[in-house]
Amino acid sequence: KVLALHQPMAADLRFVISVLKVNNDLERMGDLATNIARRTRHALMRPQNSEPLVSFGEIGQKVLEMVHLSLEALVHQDSSMARAVCQMDEQVDEIHRATYQQLKDAMRESPDVVEDAVSALTVSRSLERIADLATNIAEDIVFMVDGEVIRHQADGH
Repeated sequence: KVLALHQPMAADLRFVISVLKVNNDLERMGDLATNIARRTRHALMRPQNSEPLVSFGEIGQKVLEMVHLSLEALVHQDSSMARAVCQMDEQVDEIHRATYQQLKDAMRESPDVVEDAVSALTVSRSLERIADLATNIAEDIVFMVDGEVIRHQADGH
């Protein structure tokens, strides 16, 4: 309706486009969070004979911070805050890679943990995807505020 009736100027048009894209990313985050909750519920219902294979504390906190900062950057139209979110993504990727390796090693050492390890890997991958979506939001905010496209640029973050 805004596009059809009000003929927004460039900044307003960037805002409308960004909000539409952010809405889609938030919906996808919700789907991933639901999958994480299902995996967690399933894991809690299984007999716990040993220590968890991995901890999600660090990656979980990082992802929560990225989502929070990306939404704060949107509300305040703060491109520097959005750029900070983009820089945090590599840290989450590194934690995910380390988790993947740790789970792969655990499965090699003890094949009876495969089901739990695959479930844990799914959770780690979902958290990493949520971080990617928070980064997408941040990139959209940089576009909205600065008019600069930083997506897919090696030096843009």
